[in-house]
Amino acid sequence: MSLVMIGLEIHAQITAINSKLFCTCRGNYRDLKPNTNICEICCGLPGTLPIINRKAIEYSTMISIALGCKVPNKIMFYRKNYFYPDLPKNFQITQYNVYGFSSIGAEGIFELDDSKKIRITRIQLEEDPGRIVYLEGGMNVRNSALIDYNRAGVALIEIVTEPDFTNPKEVRLFLNKLSLTLEHLGVCDTLLEGSVRCDVNVSIKGGNKVEIKNINSFKEVEKAINYEITRQNSMFNRNIKIDSETRHWDDRKKITFKARSKEEEHDYRYFPEPDIPVIILGDNFVSNLQDHMPELPNQRFDRFVSKYKLSEHTSNILINDKKLADFFEATLKLYFSPMEIANFLITDFKSLIEDDIDSSDYLRNLKVKPAHIAELVKMIEGNKISRITAKDILVKIFDSGKLPSEVANNTNSFKIADEKTLMDAVESVFNTEKSAVEDARTNHEAINFLLGKVMKFTNGRADPKIAIRLINNRLNESN
Repeated sequence: MSLVMIGLEIHAQITAINSKLFCTCRGNYRDLKPNTNICEICCGLPGTLPIINRKAIEYSTMISIALGCKVPNKIMFYRKNYFYPDLPKNFQITQYNVYGFSSIGAEGIFELDDSKKIRITRIQLEEDPGRIVYLEGGMNVRNSALIDYNRAGVALIEIVTEPDFTNPKEVRLFLNKLSLTLEHLGVCDTLLEGSVRCDVNVSIKGGNKVEIKNINSFKEVEKAINYEITRQNSMFNRNIKIDSETRHWDDRKKITFKARSKEEEHDYRYFPEPDIPVIILGDNFVSNLQDHMPELPNQRFDRFVSKYKLSEHTSNILINDKKLADFFEATLKLYFSPMEIANFLITDFKSLIEDDIDSSDYLRNLKVKPAHIAELVKMIEGNKISRITAKDILVKIFDSGKLPSEVANNTNSFKIADEKTLMDAVESVFNTEKSAVEDARTNHEAINFLLGKVMKFTNGRADPKIAIRLINNRLNESN
């Protein structure tokens, strides 16, 4: 048995649908005033009936397929009863594997990049609770909080793993790859606040399981696990009993603290949801979805390597940022030069957007579009501008949104290929760098110094191939 056993419960909102899971309230609640996105169905008032969102079933099935889960022919919903301020109904409509019915997915296998296999216990479709907003000071030091029910009822996927992780790094790799999968499926915008959340179960040396909740980011997940392993090891070494409990993560103090004793499954008093009948997916439901599913990250990686002849390293960088990979392929449709475009995006372009990369719209809101990059790379390959000049032009495009050719014309950035003009530059360098000229007659490497001076004299615009030929001709004349 591993000394450390870690299991995850990931909650991912289906942000691709416009409405909640069982009613017509908006699925995107983030820009609304508190408690304005809720109706009688969200509250479970007498006389109301939930109506299942078909798209939510389709998207959750796609997730199950992508994570290698079995999808049953029939699914059923249950009431999970617990009393908490963020539940307007005092119960949650969810799924549960019992009475011969399973949730939308079960018994899956998801492989990490290092080939380690993580078992997926189940994937269930359920409604999100509301939000508890704690006032300044955090949940463990204040005795009051605010409740916002706008999120209550939003379609949510819960992905439960077996305790197959043995360290925080594996967890982080899994979460990153899972997020990438959700983004490629187009079901969840993982950069939206609260769209993906993670609870962690940690135990050491076969002891009791401790659940950690309220972790706000994947970086914090790693920190929370590290802290909890250290805490439990310390208790174990001092012969202090480790209780099975639910703890919360304080991201300011970087500690976990006890919230309550851990509930058991029977505490929730699951029973079939009486207002939603058994849903029969049908024999062709899964196969039809598989035929129309978007390309998954691994499939896209293989295509980038085989079709575009990109290196595995370059392909990985692009695939690990779906928006950048989409931008790359949109550029290829305008000018097909995969390796040059990929390298330009990864080096020059990406370095200019690092500060905005955590924003969900960081590429959509840029003035630089695929058409700009396509024209810029075409100008590089057409020997009209140098790579150094191209980066300078790119910076100007970020500010203006003008096409590269227009910027190049306005700033006199095109390469100088006219031999007379370049010969004037060479002569000027020979007159001012006489010692370097003498050195270049016996040391071929010194010619590069002279070339650099010519490039500087022409503000980087000299065509280096023509310039080096003229320098060599001039040196031979001197002899």
